Amino acid sequence: MRFLGIIPARYASTRFPGKPLVDIAGKTMIQRVYERAAEALEEVWVATDDARIEAAVKGFGGRVVMTSAECPSGTDRCREAAEKIAAATDRSFDVVINIQGDEPFLHPEMLSKLKSCFDDGTADIATLVNPVVQSDEIFNPSEAKVVFDKHRDALYFSRSPVPYLMEVDQEDWHERHPFYKHVGVYAYKIDVLRKISELPVSPLEAAERLEQNRWLENGYRIKVEITDHESVPVDTPEDLERIKEFLDKRELSTTGGTTKK
Repeated sequence: MRFLGIIPARYASTRFPGKPLVDIAGKTMIQRVYERAAEALEEVWVATDDARIEAAVKGFGGRVVMTSAECPSGTDRCREAAEKIAAATDRSFDVVINIQGDEPFLHPEMLSKLKSCFDDGTADIATLVNPVVQSDEIFNPSEAKVVFDKHRDALYFSRSPVPYLMEVDQEDWHERHPFYKHVGVYAYKIDVLRKISELPVSPLEAAERLEQNRWLENGYRIKVEITDHESVPVDTPEDLERIKEFLDKRELSTTGGTTKK
């Protein structure tokens, strides 16, 4: 199968304007994400609506495509970018991987695991999960939890603790049952990406504010793969400062990701 990696990157972030261009030990965040993705994928592009990001990507030799400023989500930006890239390169792709542009510690193995979800041809969409190791993560509404069946097809995504453990103290939940939190990276078959970007907001999506529930409600099959590599997003300037305090420049330059201890 032919995979296309797309990194949506906006300059006008509400909480952290200019986030893709912040410096992390001598490289912009978008460059760090791009270089990690390129270790696992032959074809990687940045999709942006901002000329400053476009110039920065071209400056380090990356591929970039300009997309509309009106894209309501990263999924929509991926669809527009994929269509423009296919037209510009005269190449077809089977699967598009949507890579978060604020994950400077993305581990290439995470993308390899996503690719493997399409080996048997049954997945429409694929995503990753981390095992929960601390009980407070289960009850944090900022962490989307995932339950899936024995075939690792997702059943539901929720900000609430799922499943609920009857007659078990909450501080013991993570030791009595496996819980998984969602890692926000997706891969879609190209025809599925076109279709889901045209779907209206669904009731469960609106309730949880999780777009993946829209896809489940419409019958799409989301394959889940488990990774021990942690997602380390940079959402705010404070996140960036914490990362700089935690990791020295050598670690930033050589580490592809962080794993659970």
